[in-house]
Amino acid sequence: MKMESSIPNPNAPAARAPAGGSWPAALTGLIFVLFLLVPVYASVADSAYALLQFSRILVFALAAVGLNLALGYGGLVSFGHAMYIGIGAYCVAIASHYGADSGVLHLLLVVAVTALVAAPVGLIALRTHGIAFIMITLALAQMFYFLAVGLKQYGGDEGLPIRQLSRFGTLTGSHLGLYLALLACLAASLLLLRRVIRSRFGLILRASSMDARRVRAVGTAPLGYRLLAYVLSAELCALAGFFLANLTAFASPAYMAWTASGELIIMVLLGGAGTLVGPVVGAAGFLLLEEGLKGLTDHWMIVMGPVIVLIVLFLRNGLWGMFASPGEGR
Repeated sequence: MKMESSIPNPNAPAARAPAGGSWPAALTGLIFVLFLLVPVYASVADSAYALLQFSRILVFALAAVGLNLALGYGGLVSFGHAMYIGIGAYCVAIASHYGADSGVLHLLLVVAVTALVAAPVGLIALRTHGIAFIMITLALAQMFYFLAVGLKQYGGDEGLPIRQLSRFGTLTGSHLGLYLALLACLAASLLLLRRVIRSRFGLILRASSMDARRVRAVGTAPLGYRLLAYVLSAELCALAGFFLANLTAFASPAYMAWTASGELIIMVLLGGAGTLVGPVVGAAGFLLLEEGLKGLTDHWMIVMGPVIVLIVLFLRNGLWGMFASPGEGR
């Protein structure tokens, strides 16, 4: 058996795209056009709620895109990625608590603190695989959750209100500015990940998710690639936390709860793990379905659970997977 067949050759000529290959690109463009029309609708209908609701969708879409890099492409089922959303939010809240309201400083803190946490957490968790990896990420995330609950000087389990939002000149406190910044950040993240997934790094990452032993057999150590993918995915989740803090003017331990990590996994699977735009569709579908059912009944979870189960059972590749196969990077 030839071991070198386990890693695709990045220098090989690209296969010709199927006739329907333009569908994902067209639908991606349509999705972003609809997102751009949300502020127009909010202005015409005088509905600030619509802008806030879709800002929330973009926040969790960004976090789901980050998780998808680890879960969908790296095969790393992390049950603790909501921890990084909380870290991003608390970086903003604690800095503002001490009077530092510079947006650039907040972003630098988010990136630095997340890297300092994600690197050792990833290094420990990646020494294991399967159920052990899931349990370690869950345990470490719960540790940070209880740490946030125990920090009484920063609100404890009641959370920490943010008196001074991240300052970015005239955009400070603007819901429209925040929404457009979120949309631009999501688009940039998708373009960046598209290049990453199609690079040699992405090929090795996907190969190691299928069979790490074969990757090692051809002379490539997968640990460094998987660790970098884990840290990058954590940074995107923390960036979502930065935006969430500025959207709600609040940081709460609830952002780090294991249930929030579970919802992120559902969003990725609902949209299509291993597809580029799938997590965006999954986040939008999950949150809009939740909002719609809440308006119909107080027992909305009884309806939502079976609906999600049916979608996952009958659409194995998720909603977006109907148009793009997993691993294609579309």
